[in-house]
Amino acid sequence: MSSRSVFNSRRSVLRLSGSLALTMVGAPALATLTTPVRAKARDVQMAHLHTSEHIGLIFAVGGEYIDPALSKLNHFLRDHYSQAVGVMDPLLYDLLHQIRVDLGVRGSYEVISGYRSPRTNENLRTSRAGGVAKRSLHMDGKAIDVRLPGVPLSDLRDAAKAQNAGGVGFYPRDQFVHIDTGRVRYW
Repeated sequence: MSSRSVFNSRRSVLRLSGSLALTMVGAPALATLTTPVRAKARDVQMAHLHTSEHIGLIFAVGGEYIDPALSKLNHFLRDHYSQAVGVMDPLLYDLLHQIRVDLGVRGSYEVISGYRSPRTNENLRTSRAGGVAKRSLHMDGKAIDVRLPGVPLSDLRDAAKAQNAGGVGFYPRDQFVHIDTGRVRYW
């Protein structure tokens, strides 16, 4: 057998086994094999009302979070009373990104509250007439209170609820929406 016929024979076997594999796993596998992977960047823009700081950055590409960006966001969303820096849940940024995409806006979120130290949370809880939970998810870095200029507060609330990915609190008197990555619930 010539080297040419061995090559053709191997090629035929490879072609046949490739066809069989695609037949067995179905058409979606074909799309996966032939479509180039395009990693989408996710970004967030925010202005903190208490510190007057602004931030805008890409925090993830595809399924990968960018650690230096997460560190900058942790610092940006620090407890503005004590300056304590917590670790924010990156899924919160995914929610904020997707809400903005769904609303079709590019503006910056205005941040009322991000991370809260347990001490700050207790001080706020006992010094106000309600509205601050004893076991707030702000202390776990899983909650943020925001508004989005140019977007009616009720539209922001509805877009957050549509994510079906955590808690959404509506505070029209105080002009903000609470968004968290806890269990799904609304108030």
